[in-house]
This record gives sequence, structure tokens and C-alpha cells, in this order.
Amino acid sequence: MKFGIILETKEPEKAWNAFRFAVASLKKGHQVKVFLMGEAVECQGLISGKYNVDEQMNSFADNGGEILACGTCLKTRSMDGTELCPISTMNDCVELVEWADKVINF
Repeated sequence: MKFGIILETKEPEKAWNAFRFAVASLKKGHQVKVFLMGEAVECQGLISGKYNVDEQMNSFADNGGEILACGTCLKTRSMDGTELCPISTMNDCVELVEWADKVINF
């Protein structure tokens, strides 16, 4: 299956679980794309106690997952896209939803 994940929080446990789910899905043979929106664009580099979101994000990418980051959300935070989380548009989010068999929100 193709899973589209829309992540809208940088709350460490929720973001960590979203990427754990994404990694587990890839390892079961599914295709997965994640769209970061709102405060979730701040997840790269996030480590809070036992919730190492950054590690899960890198594991997701290393296993073939694709991460997209909302350009408007980055811009409102004076942030730039990165190699791991390139700047994307709302049209990219729409295309992710059209591509996916299932859309999961965290």
C-alpha cells in the first residue's frame, strides 16, 4: 500500500511515533511519504528525553521514505528547507493525498 502521513505537531512523543510508524511501514514493504505542516516543520533535529525524533526521521529517509515540508510553514518561522526536508507546496500535499491509498494524520 501507499501511505501518506500528514504530521502537524512537534510534540516529541507524537512526532516520534509518527516516524516509528512510517519506518515500520517501509520495512513491511509499503511506500510512505510524510508531509510536515505547521509546527511539524521544526521536527528535524528534535530530541526530547527518550524521544529522538531526528533519529527516526533519518531512519525513515535511510529506508527510502520521502519527507516534504510546507514552504509557507517554514517561511513563517524564518526557516529554510533541508536535504532531508525540502521545501514543498500545498499542491505537493494534495498530490500526496491523491497518490496515497491511505492518509494518516498525527
